[in-house]
Amino acid sequence: VQLQALEGGLVQAGGSLRLSCAASGRTFRSYSMAWFRQAPGKEREFVATITPSGGSTYYADSVKGRFTISRDNSKNTGYLQMSSLKPEDTAVYYCAARRIGSSSYGYWGQGTLVTVSS
Repeated sequence: VQLQALEGGLVQAGGSLRLSCAASGRTFRSYSMAWFRQAPGKEREFVATITPSGGSTYYADSVKGRFTISRDNSKNTGYLQMSSLKPEDTAVYYCAARRIGSSSYGYWGQGTLVTVSS
């Protein structure tokens, strides 16, 4: 599966933004999907993940209650709805996919920059 993260941008603190991750191929529903981010000068960190069916989600403590991960398998697209954004959320956001049964995320999008101004 090939992934393309879309729709980053500049937003003021306290604002909202939704990222999309468009997947190619007909087997998107066979993959768990996740979002990671990498802030300037920092290591890439986990943000959120969702199971292939969309039935279960899991979040990093830093975004819990503010971000919502979802997916639409009929559109081969995943989403990350971000609300109450903070300047420390500024980062390049990556979507990633992991095939059922795999232990690692083997498929990555190119990243999209989100900048939160104070």
